[in-house]
Amino acid sequence: MDEKLKIKISIADRVYPLTVNMSQEEAMRSASKKIDIMIKQFEENYAVRDKQDVLAMCALQFASQLEQKKVENAIDGTESIERLSKLNDLLDSYLLKE
Repeated sequence: MDEKLKIKISIADRVYPLTVNMSQEEAMRSASKKIDIMIKQFEENYAVRDKQDVLAMCALQFASQLEQKKVENAIDGTESIERLSKLNDLLDSYLLKE
């Protein structure tokens, strides 16, 4: 089992104490840095005064990226299944000839 670790993550100038598995620490810290970078980009590019609005925009951005990857993986999976099916048909026809 992974050992638990107490860390503090800063997002939008607020500190959040978390208890995570040691294997998750690097990913959590990297995610918080990406969120802060995205917050700064939104604040620089849009006239947003409320931090909650910026955080909502960040959440939407990350969620849409995740959903897009799911869609792309589903498409790739469908194509792979179709290719395997065609390959299977070719093998069947070859084996039936013998």
